[in-house]
Amino acid sequence: MAQLMETAYIGKLGALELASAGIGVAIFNILSKIFNIPLLSIATSFVAEDISKNASKHSTSGKLELPSVSSALVLAAAIGTIEALALFLGSGLFLKLMGVSPVSPMYTSARLFLSLRALGAPANVIMLAVQGIFRGFKDTKTPVLFIGLGNLSAVVLLPLLIYGFKLGITGAAISTVASQYIIAILLMWSLSKRAVLLPPKMDQLEFGGYLKSGGMLLGRTLSILLTMTIGTSMAARQGPTAMAAHQICLQVWLAVSLLADALAVSAQALIASSYAILDYKRVQKVAMFALQIGLASGLALAVGLYISFGSIAKLFTNDPQVLAVVSSCALFVCASQPVNALAFIFDGLHYGVSDFDYVAQATIVVGVISSLVLLYAPRVFGLAGVWAGLTTLMGLRMAAGILRLLWKSGPWSFLHEEPAETKAGPGVFESNITVAGAALCIIRIRGEPAHVRS
Repeated sequence: MAQLMETAYIGKLGALELASAGIGVAIFNILSKIFNIPLLSIATSFVAEDISKNASKHSTSGKLELPSVSSALVLAAAIGTIEALALFLGSGLFLKLMGVSPVSPMYTSARLFLSLRALGAPANVIMLAVQGIFRGFKDTKTPVLFIGLGNLSAVVLLPLLIYGFKLGITGAAISTVASQYIIAILLMWSLSKRAVLLPPKMDQLEFGGYLKSGGMLLGRTLSILLTMTIGTSMAARQGPTAMAAHQICLQVWLAVSLLADALAVSAQALIASSYAILDYKRVQKVAMFALQIGLASGLALAVGLYISFGSIAKLFTNDPQVLAVVSSCALFVCASQPVNALAFIFDGLHYGVSDFDYVAQATIVVGVISSLVLLYAPRVFGLAGVWAGLTTLMGLRMAAGILRLLWKSGPWSFLHEEPAETKAGPGVFESNITVAGAALCIIRIRGEPAHVRS
Protein backbone atom coordinates (compact mmCIF):
# COMPACT_ATOMS: atom_id res chain seq x y z
CA MET A 1 0.00 0.00 0.00
CA ALA A 2 2.89 2.36 0.72
CA GLN A 3 4.36 1.78 -2.73
CA LEU A 4 0.96 2.25 -4.34
CA MET A 5 0.51 5.53 -2.48
CA GLU A 6 3.96 6.74 -3.56
CA THR A 7 3.18 5.81 -7.17
CA ALA A 8 -0.16 7.63 -7.03
CA TYR A 9 1.37 10.87 -5.75
CA ILE A 10 4.16 10.77 -8.32
CA GLY A 11 1.71 9.92 -11.11
CA LYS A 12 -0.07 13.23 -10.56
CA LEU A 13 3.15 15.04 -11.47
CA GLY A 14 3.10 13.67 -15.02
CA ALA A 15 4.03 10.69 -17.18
CA LEU A 16 7.75 11.60 -17.32
CA GLU A 17 8.07 11.81 -13.53
CA LEU A 18 6.16 8.53 -13.09
CA ALA A 19 8.38 6.78 -15.63
CA SER A 20 11.58 8.16 -14.03
CA ALA A 21 10.55 7.10 -10.54
CA GLY A 22 9.39 3.74 -11.92
CA ILE A 23 12.85 3.03 -13.28
CA GLY A 24 14.44 4.05 -9.96
CA VAL A 25 12.07 1.91 -7.91
CA ALA A 26 12.63 -1.06 -10.22
CA ILE A 27 16.42 -0.84 -9.86
CA PHE A 28 16.20 -0.41 -6.07
CA ASN A 29 13.89 -3.41 -5.76
CA ILE A 30 16.03 -5.54 -8.04
CA LEU A 31 19.31 -4.98 -6.21
CA SER A 32 17.84 -5.06 -2.71
CA LYS A 33 15.88 -8.25 -3.32
CA ILE A 34 18.95 -10.16 -4.50
CA PHE A 35 19.95 -10.69 -0.87
CA ASN A 36 16.92 -9.49 1.06
CA ILE A 37 14.43 -12.13 -0.05
CA PRO A 38 16.74 -15.10 0.69
CA LEU A 39 17.53 -13.63 4.12
CA LEU A 40 13.84 -13.03 4.87
CA SER A 41 12.76 -16.53 3.81
CA ILE A 42 15.60 -18.37 5.54
CA ALA A 43 15.22 -16.39 8.78
CA THR A 44 11.55 -17.41 9.04
CA SER A 45 12.32 -21.13 8.73
CA PHE A 46 15.50 -21.10 10.85
CA VAL A 47 13.95 -19.15 13.72
CA ALA A 48 10.84 -21.38 13.75
CA GLU A 49 13.03 -24.49 13.82
CA ASP A 50 15.33 -22.95 16.44
CA ILE A 51 12.40 -22.24 18.74
CA SER A 52 10.98 -25.75 18.33
CA LYS A 53 14.26 -27.51 19.08
CA ASN A 54 16.77 -25.24 20.84
CA ALA A 55 14.94 -22.35 22.53
CA SER A 56 16.63 -21.25 25.77
CA LYS A 57 16.39 -18.13 27.91
CA HIS A 58 19.18 -15.85 29.02
CA SER A 59 19.99 -16.46 32.68
CA THR A 60 19.64 -12.80 33.70
CA SER A 61 17.41 -11.02 31.18
CA GLY A 62 14.94 -13.85 30.61
CA LYS A 63 14.99 -13.19 26.87
CA LEU A 64 15.31 -15.96 24.29
CA GLU A 65 18.84 -16.73 23.12
CA LEU A 66 18.62 -17.89 19.51
CA PRO A 67 21.71 -18.00 17.27
CA SER A 68 19.43 -17.75 14.24
CA VAL A 69 18.19 -14.32 15.37
CA SER A 70 21.59 -12.78 16.01
CA SER A 71 23.05 -14.22 12.81
CA ALA A 72 20.21 -12.77 10.73
CA LEU A 73 20.67 -9.29 12.22
CA VAL A 74 24.43 -9.20 11.63
CA LEU A 75 24.00 -10.36 8.04
CA ALA A 76 21.25 -7.76 7.49
CA ALA A 77 23.45 -4.90 8.68
CA ALA A 78 26.33 -5.97 6.42
CA ILE A 79 24.14 -6.57 3.36
CA GLY A 80 22.30 -3.26 3.80
CA THR A 81 25.55 -1.29 3.86
CA ILE A 82 26.81 -3.01 0.71
CA GLU A 83 23.53 -2.38 -1.10
CA ALA A 84 23.54 1.31 -0.18
CA LEU A 85 27.05 1.81 -1.54
CA ALA A 86 26.30 -0.10 -4.73
CA LEU A 87 23.09 1.85 -5.45
CA PHE A 88 24.57 5.25 -4.60
CA LEU A 89 27.85 4.88 -6.47
CA GLY A 90 26.51 2.84 -9.39
CA SER A 91 23.22 4.64 -10.10
CA GLY A 92 24.36 5.80 -13.55
CA LEU A 93 25.57 2.35 -14.54
CA PHE A 94 22.35 0.67 -13.41
CA LEU A 95 20.27 3.12 -15.44
CA LYS A 96 22.31 2.38 -18.56
CA LEU A 97 21.81 -1.35 -18.01
CA MET A 98 18.06 -0.70 -17.88
CA GLY A 99 18.20 1.02 -21.26
CA VAL A 100 18.06 4.61 -19.94
CA SER A 101 20.98 6.51 -21.49
CA PRO A 102 22.21 9.97 -20.38
CA VAL A 103 20.35 11.55 -23.32
CA SER A 104 17.01 10.12 -22.17
CA PRO A 105 14.58 12.63 -20.61
CA MET A 106 14.20 10.19 -17.70
CA TYR A 107 17.91 9.93 -16.88
CA THR A 108 18.63 12.93 -14.60
CA SER A 109 15.56 12.69 -12.37
CA ALA A 110 15.76 8.88 -12.22
CA ARG A 111 19.42 9.01 -11.13
CA LEU A 112 18.72 11.54 -8.37
CA PHE A 113 15.71 9.52 -7.19
CA LEU A 114 17.75 6.29 -7.09
CA SER A 115 20.69 7.90 -5.25
CA LEU A 116 18.37 9.14 -2.51
CA ARG A 117 16.52 5.85 -2.22
CA ALA A 118 19.91 4.13 -1.77
CA LEU A 119 20.26 5.79 1.64
CA GLY A 120 17.35 3.70 2.90
CA ALA A 121 18.87 0.35 1.92
CA PRO A 122 20.32 -0.53 5.39
CA ALA A 123 17.00 0.17 7.10
CA ASN A 124 15.13 -1.75 4.41
CA VAL A 125 17.25 -4.90 4.83
CA ILE A 126 17.09 -4.81 8.63
CA MET A 127 13.33 -4.24 8.45
CA LEU A 128 12.86 -7.33 6.26
CA ALA A 129 15.19 -9.49 8.38
CA VAL A 130 13.33 -8.60 11.58
CA GLN A 131 10.03 -9.35 9.84
CA GLY A 132 11.39 -12.80 9.02
CA ILE A 133 12.37 -13.28 12.66
CA PHE A 134 8.90 -12.31 13.90
CA ARG A 135 7.36 -14.69 11.37
CA GLY A 136 9.53 -17.44 12.86
CA PHE A 137 7.98 -16.55 16.22
CA LYS A 138 4.57 -16.93 14.46
CA ASP A 139 3.97 -13.28 15.31
CA THR A 140 2.60 -11.42 12.29
CA LYS A 141 0.76 -8.77 14.31
CA THR A 142 3.80 -6.89 15.58
CA PRO A 143 5.31 -6.23 12.13
CA VAL A 144 1.94 -5.09 10.80
CA LEU A 145 1.54 -2.66 13.72
CA PHE A 146 4.95 -1.04 13.42
CA ILE A 147 5.02 -1.02 9.61
CA GLY A 148 1.65 0.70 9.76
CA LEU A 149 2.94 3.30 12.22
CA GLY A 150 6.04 3.90 10.11
CA ASN A 151 4.03 4.32 6.94
CA LEU A 152 1.82 6.89 8.63
CA SER A 153 4.82 9.18 8.44
CA ALA A 154 4.89 8.67 4.68
CA VAL A 155 1.20 9.60 4.50
CA VAL A 156 2.14 13.00 5.95
CA LEU A 157 5.54 13.46 4.31
CA LEU A 158 4.67 12.47 0.73
CA PRO A 159 2.21 15.29 -0.06
CA LEU A 160 4.12 17.74 2.14
CA LEU A 161 7.46 17.27 0.41
CA ILE A 162 6.18 16.56 -3.11
CA TYR A 163 3.64 19.38 -3.34
CA GLY A 164 4.13 21.61 -0.26
CA PHE A 165 7.90 22.05 -0.65
CA LYS A 166 7.69 21.37 -4.41
CA LEU A 167 10.45 18.75 -4.33
CA GLY A 168 8.71 16.44 -6.81
CA ILE A 169 10.04 12.89 -6.97
CA THR A 170 12.98 13.96 -4.77
CA GLY A 171 10.48 14.56 -1.96
CA ALA A 172 8.96 11.13 -2.63
CA ALA A 173 12.35 9.46 -2.20
CA ILE A 174 13.07 11.33 1.05
CA SER A 175 9.64 10.40 2.45
CA THR A 176 10.14 6.70 1.71
CA VAL A 177 13.63 6.60 3.24
CA ALA A 178 12.40 8.31 6.42
CA SER A 179 9.55 5.84 6.84
CA GLN A 180 11.94 2.89 6.32
CA TYR A 181 14.18 4.02 9.18
CA ILE A 182 11.20 4.63 11.47
CA ILE A 183 9.92 1.09 10.79
CA ALA A 184 13.35 -0.50 11.30
CA ILE A 185 13.88 1.28 14.63
CA LEU A 186 10.43 0.33 15.94
CA LEU A 187 10.84 -3.33 14.94
CA MET A 188 14.31 -3.59 16.51
CA TRP A 189 13.02 -2.03 19.72
CA SER A 190 10.17 -4.54 19.91
CA LEU A 191 12.43 -7.51 19.13
CA SER A 192 14.94 -6.46 21.80
CA LYS A 193 12.25 -6.97 24.45
CA ARG A 194 11.81 -10.67 23.69
CA ALA A 195 15.15 -11.90 22.30
CA VAL A 196 18.86 -11.29 22.78
CA LEU A 197 19.93 -9.30 19.70
CA LEU A 198 23.64 -10.08 19.89
CA PRO A 199 25.38 -12.85 21.90
CA PRO A 200 28.17 -11.97 24.34
CA LYS A 201 30.71 -13.57 21.99
CA MET A 202 30.62 -13.25 18.22
CA ASP A 203 31.81 -16.85 17.78
CA GLN A 204 28.36 -17.95 18.96
CA LEU A 205 26.88 -16.72 15.68
CA GLU A 206 25.96 -19.41 13.16
CA PHE A 207 26.33 -18.25 9.59
CA GLY A 208 26.80 -21.70 8.03
CA GLY A 209 23.12 -22.49 7.49
CA TYR A 210 22.33 -19.00 6.23
CA LEU A 211 25.21 -19.01 3.77
CA LYS A 212 24.50 -22.52 2.47
CA SER A 213 20.77 -22.09 2.00
CA GLY A 214 21.20 -18.44 1.09
CA GLY A 215 23.59 -19.35 -1.70
CA MET A 216 20.94 -21.52 -3.32
CA LEU A 217 18.18 -18.96 -2.87
CA LEU A 218 20.50 -16.28 -4.19
CA GLY A 219 20.49 -18.10 -7.51
CA ARG A 220 16.70 -18.28 -7.39
CA THR A 221 16.34 -14.60 -6.60
CA LEU A 222 18.79 -13.61 -9.31
CA SER A 223 16.82 -15.66 -11.82
CA ILE A 224 13.52 -13.96 -10.93
CA LEU A 225 15.04 -10.50 -10.77
CA LEU A 226 16.84 -10.97 -14.07
CA THR A 227 13.52 -11.91 -15.64
CA MET A 228 11.78 -8.91 -14.06
CA THR A 229 14.65 -6.66 -15.13
CA ILE A 230 14.35 -7.81 -18.72
CA GLY A 231 10.64 -7.07 -18.57
CA THR A 232 11.18 -3.55 -17.18
CA SER A 233 13.98 -2.91 -19.67
CA MET A 234 11.80 -3.96 -22.61
CA ALA A 235 9.02 -1.69 -21.33
CA ALA A 236 11.43 1.25 -20.89
CA ARG A 237 12.67 0.85 -24.47
CA GLN A 238 9.16 1.60 -25.71
CA GLY A 239 9.19 5.14 -24.30
CA PRO A 240 7.92 7.12 -21.28
CA THR A 241 4.23 6.44 -21.96
CA ALA A 242 4.65 2.67 -22.10
CA MET A 243 6.99 2.72 -19.08
CA ALA A 244 4.52 4.80 -17.04
CA ALA A 245 1.71 2.36 -17.90
CA HIS A 246 3.93 -0.61 -17.05
CA GLN A 247 4.80 0.95 -13.68
CA ILE A 248 1.11 1.29 -12.78
CA CYS A 249 0.31 -2.28 -13.82
CA LEU A 250 3.39 -3.66 -12.08
CA GLN A 251 2.70 -1.91 -8.77
CA VAL A 252 -0.92 -3.13 -8.72
CA TRP A 253 0.19 -6.64 -9.75
CA LEU A 254 2.84 -6.84 -7.02
CA ALA A 255 0.65 -5.30 -4.31
CA VAL A 256 -2.24 -7.68 -4.93
CA SER A 257 0.10 -10.67 -5.24
CA LEU A 258 1.57 -9.88 -1.82
CA LEU A 259 -1.83 -10.65 -0.30
CA ALA A 260 -1.29 -14.25 -1.44
CA ASP A 261 2.30 -14.12 -0.22
CA ALA A 262 0.92 -13.45 3.27
CA LEU A 263 -0.77 -16.87 3.15
CA ALA A 264 2.53 -18.42 2.06
CA VAL A 265 4.35 -16.84 5.00
CA SER A 266 1.83 -18.25 7.47
CA ALA A 267 2.06 -21.70 5.92
CA GLN A 268 5.87 -21.58 5.97
CA ALA A 269 6.11 -20.78 9.69
CA LEU A 270 3.51 -23.40 10.68
CA ILE A 271 5.04 -26.10 8.49
CA ALA A 272 8.61 -25.37 9.66
CA SER A 273 7.60 -25.78 13.31
CA SER A 274 5.68 -29.01 12.70
CA TYR A 275 8.21 -30.50 10.29
CA ALA A 276 11.03 -29.95 12.80
CA ILE A 277 9.27 -32.27 15.30
CA LEU A 278 8.10 -34.73 12.58
CA ASP A 279 4.40 -33.87 12.93
CA TYR A 280 3.60 -34.81 9.32
CA LYS A 281 -0.16 -34.91 9.78
CA ARG A 282 -0.17 -31.25 10.74
CA VAL A 283 2.16 -30.40 7.85
CA GLN A 284 -0.28 -31.99 5.45
CA LYS A 285 -3.30 -30.21 6.92
CA VAL A 286 -1.57 -26.83 6.69
CA ALA A 287 -0.52 -27.48 3.08
CA MET A 288 -4.04 -28.53 2.09
CA PHE A 289 -5.69 -25.49 3.65
CA ALA A 290 -3.10 -23.03 2.30
CA LEU A 291 -3.56 -24.25 -1.28
CA GLN A 292 -7.34 -24.26 -1.08
CA ILE A 293 -7.61 -20.78 0.42
CA GLY A 294 -4.92 -19.54 -1.97
CA LEU A 295 -6.86 -20.67 -5.03
CA ALA A 296 -10.09 -19.15 -3.69
CA SER A 297 -8.33 -15.88 -2.87
CA GLY A 298 -6.68 -15.72 -6.29
CA LEU A 299 -10.00 -16.15 -8.07
CA ALA A 300 -11.64 -13.50 -5.89
CA LEU A 301 -8.79 -11.05 -6.54
CA ALA A 302 -9.00 -11.68 -10.28
CA VAL A 303 -12.71 -10.87 -10.37
CA GLY A 304 -12.33 -7.84 -8.12
CA LEU A 305 -9.49 -6.40 -10.19
CA TYR A 306 -11.30 -7.00 -13.46
CA ILE A 307 -14.28 -5.01 -12.22
CA SER A 308 -12.32 -2.13 -10.69
CA PHE A 309 -9.06 -1.90 -12.66
CA GLY A 310 -10.17 1.10 -14.74
CA SER A 311 -10.96 3.10 -11.62
CA ILE A 312 -7.76 1.99 -9.89
CA ALA A 313 -5.60 3.15 -12.82
CA LYS A 314 -7.11 6.66 -12.64
CA LEU A 315 -5.79 6.97 -9.07
CA PHE A 316 -2.27 7.00 -10.52
CA THR A 317 -2.62 9.18 -13.62
CA ASN A 318 -5.07 11.23 -15.67
CA ASP A 319 -3.01 10.98 -18.85
CA PRO A 320 -5.36 9.48 -21.49
CA GLN A 321 -2.47 7.93 -23.45
CA VAL A 322 -1.10 6.17 -20.37
CA LEU A 323 -4.58 4.96 -19.39
CA ALA A 324 -5.13 3.55 -22.88
CA VAL A 325 -1.92 1.50 -22.63
CA VAL A 326 -2.81 0.37 -19.10
CA SER A 327 -6.14 -1.00 -20.34
CA SER A 328 -4.34 -3.15 -22.93
CA CYS A 329 -2.44 -4.97 -20.17
CA ALA A 330 -5.21 -5.13 -17.56
CA LEU A 331 -6.32 -8.62 -18.61
CA PHE A 332 -2.88 -10.07 -17.85
CA VAL A 333 -2.81 -8.42 -14.41
CA CYS A 334 -6.27 -9.76 -13.51
CA ALA A 335 -6.17 -13.23 -15.04
CA SER A 336 -2.78 -14.09 -13.52
CA GLN A 337 -3.91 -13.65 -9.89
CA PRO A 338 -4.92 -17.31 -9.21
CA VAL A 339 -1.64 -18.47 -10.75
CA ASN A 340 0.34 -15.94 -8.69
CA ALA A 341 -1.39 -17.00 -5.49
CA LEU A 342 -0.58 -20.69 -5.96
CA ALA A 343 3.00 -19.96 -7.06
CA PHE A 344 3.68 -17.97 -3.88
CA ILE A 345 2.03 -20.57 -1.66
CA PHE A 346 4.00 -23.45 -3.18
CA ASP A 347 7.18 -21.52 -2.41
CA GLY A 348 6.02 -21.13 1.19
CA LEU A 349 5.31 -24.85 1.51
CA HIS A 350 8.74 -25.81 0.19
CA TYR A 351 10.51 -23.22 2.34
CA GLY A 352 8.70 -24.68 5.35
CA VAL A 353 10.38 -28.06 4.82
CA SER A 354 13.71 -26.31 4.04
CA ASP A 355 13.62 -27.54 0.45
CA PHE A 356 15.63 -24.53 -0.68
CA ASP A 357 17.74 -26.44 -3.22
CA TYR A 358 14.77 -27.58 -5.29
CA VAL A 359 13.08 -24.17 -5.25
CA ALA A 360 16.31 -22.53 -6.40
CA GLN A 361 17.07 -25.00 -9.18
CA ALA A 362 13.50 -25.06 -10.49
CA THR A 363 13.23 -21.28 -10.48
CA ILE A 364 16.48 -20.87 -12.40
CA VAL A 365 15.10 -23.10 -15.17
CA VAL A 366 11.79 -21.23 -15.10
CA GLY A 367 13.61 -17.89 -15.27
CA VAL A 368 15.58 -18.89 -18.36
CA ILE A 369 12.42 -19.93 -20.23
CA SER A 370 10.51 -16.80 -19.19
CA SER A 371 13.42 -14.52 -20.10
CA LEU A 372 13.44 -15.91 -23.63
CA VAL A 373 9.75 -15.06 -23.93
CA LEU A 374 10.42 -11.54 -22.64
CA LEU A 375 13.26 -10.97 -25.08
CA TYR A 376 11.17 -11.77 -28.14
CA ALA A 377 7.45 -11.27 -27.38
CA PRO A 378 7.62 -7.46 -26.77
CA ARG A 379 9.15 -6.97 -30.21
CA VAL A 380 5.99 -8.39 -31.74
CA PHE A 381 3.24 -7.52 -29.24
CA GLY A 382 4.67 -4.46 -27.48
CA LEU A 383 3.89 -4.03 -23.78
CA ALA A 384 1.41 -6.92 -23.94
CA GLY A 385 4.40 -9.13 -24.80
CA VAL A 386 6.11 -8.04 -21.57
CA TRP A 387 3.09 -9.13 -19.58
CA ALA A 388 2.85 -12.40 -21.46
CA GLY A 389 6.41 -13.11 -20.29
CA LEU A 390 5.65 -12.21 -16.66
CA THR A 391 2.56 -14.45 -16.72
CA THR A 392 4.71 -17.27 -18.11
CA LEU A 393 7.12 -16.80 -15.20
CA MET A 394 4.41 -17.24 -12.57
CA GLY A 395 2.71 -20.11 -14.40
CA LEU A 396 5.90 -22.13 -14.60
CA ARG A 397 6.68 -21.42 -10.93
CA MET A 398 3.28 -22.84 -10.01
CA ALA A 399 3.88 -25.92 -12.18
CA ALA A 400 7.25 -26.53 -10.50
CA GLY A 401 5.59 -26.39 -7.08
CA ILE A 402 2.99 -28.98 -8.09
CA LEU A 403 5.65 -31.27 -9.52
CA ARG A 404 7.63 -31.37 -6.27
CA LEU A 405 4.62 -32.60 -4.27
CA LEU A 406 4.21 -35.47 -6.73
CA TRP A 407 7.80 -36.70 -6.26
CA LYS A 408 8.13 -39.88 -4.19
CA SER A 409 11.52 -38.79 -2.88
CA GLY A 410 12.61 -35.66 -1.05
CA PRO A 411 11.05 -33.88 1.92
CA TRP A 412 7.50 -34.62 0.77
CA SER A 413 8.07 -38.38 0.51
CA PHE A 414 5.80 -38.97 3.53
CA LEU A 415 2.85 -38.12 1.28
CA HIS A 416 3.50 -41.30 -0.70
CA GLU A 417 4.17 -43.80 2.11
CA GLU A 418 2.51 -47.20 1.70
CA PRO A 419 -0.44 -47.95 4.05
CA ALA A 420 0.78 -49.54 7.29
CA GLU A 421 -0.90 -51.24 10.27
CA THR A 422 -0.37 -49.92 13.79
CA LYS A 423 -1.03 -51.60 17.10
CA ALA A 424 -4.26 -49.71 17.47
CA GLY A 425 -5.40 -50.83 14.04
CA PRO A 426 -5.36 -49.07 10.73
CA GLY A 427 -5.95 -45.33 10.73
CA VAL A 428 -6.92 -43.22 7.81
CA PHE A 429 -5.72 -39.74 7.07
CA GLU A 430 -6.93 -38.20 3.87
CA SER A 431 -6.53 -34.75 2.41
CA ASN A 432 -7.24 -33.18 -0.90
CA ILE A 433 -4.87 -30.55 -2.20
CA THR A 434 -6.52 -28.39 -4.81
CA VAL A 435 -4.35 -26.60 -7.37
CA ALA A 436 -5.06 -24.45 -10.40
CA GLY A 437 -7.29 -25.44 -13.25
CA ALA A 438 -7.38 -29.15 -14.07
CA ALA A 439 -4.48 -29.99 -11.74
CA LEU A 440 -5.95 -31.87 -8.77
CA CYS A 441 -3.53 -33.76 -6.54
CA ILE A 442 -5.34 -36.23 -4.24
CA ILE A 443 -3.11 -37.53 -1.48
CA ARG A 444 -4.15 -40.44 0.66
CA ILE A 445 -2.16 -41.58 3.64
CA ARG A 446 -3.31 -44.53 5.70
CA GLY A 447 -1.78 -44.97 9.12
CA GLU A 448 1.42 -43.28 10.23
CA PRO A 449 4.48 -43.10 7.94
CA ALA A 450 7.07 -45.75 8.74
CA HIS A 451 9.78 -43.24 9.76
CA VAL A 452 7.35 -41.52 12.16
CA ARG A 453 6.43 -44.82 13.88
CA SER A 454 10.09 -45.70 14.30
